Amino acid sequence: MVFGIVGLGLIGGSLARSIKFHSDHTVYGADVKETSVLQARLVEAIDDVLTEDRVPDCDVVLVALYPKTAVDWILKHLSQFRPGALVIDCCGVKRFVCDRLFPAFRGNQAVYIGGHPMAGRERSGFSFAQDDLFENAAMILAPAPGTDVEVIRRAKEVFLDIGFGRVRFTTPKEHDEMIAFTSQLAHVVSSAYVKTPLAPKHRGFSAGSFRDMTRVARLNEEMWTELFLENGDLLLRETQQLIDRLSEYRDALQDRDAEKLRFLLREGREIKEALED
Repeated sequence: MVFGIVGLGLIGGSLARSIKFHSDHTVYGADVKETSVLQARLVEAIDDVLTEDRVPDCDVVLVALYPKTAVDWILKHLSQFRPGALVIDCCGVKRFVCDRLFPAFRGNQAVYIGGHPMAGRERSGFSFAQDDLFENAAMILAPAPGTDVEVIRRAKEVFLDIGFGRVRFTTPKEHDEMIAFTSQLAHVVSSAYVKTPLAPKHRGFSAGSFRDMTRVARLNEEMWTELFLENGDLLLRETQQLIDRLSEYRDALQDRDAEKLRFLLREGREIKEALED
């Protein structure tokens, strides 16, 4: 099988490394940074550069770019995808991307499926790409309504074959609702939390809690600004709900209401325990 990967940053680079680690598939890669392409070739994460004339040779095209750039690249190459090819983006929002690409692929012999690999690190770039980044991770796929069941099965097998632990199917709306909570809100909280004037004095006073809370504050602000705004309605809802919940703790502390505070803490513990069960 021939893979084409557009964007050789952390995600695209890790996809390339994972494919080569788990299979003998051919991988072509492209990136606007020549150094990323050179690094990928040096470590044999890709077999060669994904040039324009090689796009029609690809059985699977994975586009690991920012959402707007991903949409533009896919639309630009719409007529070049081979019949039966799977074209899958790796963007962290799905409504924005799928709303533009589902209609564009109607009647096309290639098949587009929205995608999102559920793994990452707080650092970006090919230098931090790993061949085991997706070990035990889920690949989320959002096929267009009416997509052939056999095509969906093939897409699932592709990702299991290259190292993902499982594949989860969803709709663009459900994806964005869940990601606003499980990922985007966590990045907002971490970014806000680390801004306290006490943060520079943390050494010697901090352990796992501080490390966990601040890890994803080391983010790529260009990418996350785009992701936040393209999912702004749902992220705003989650942010407001968190503010409302935090206000309950603030009020209990302000009123020195031990019973209320105990209730809130017990409630949180019980919810967490239920999630683990």
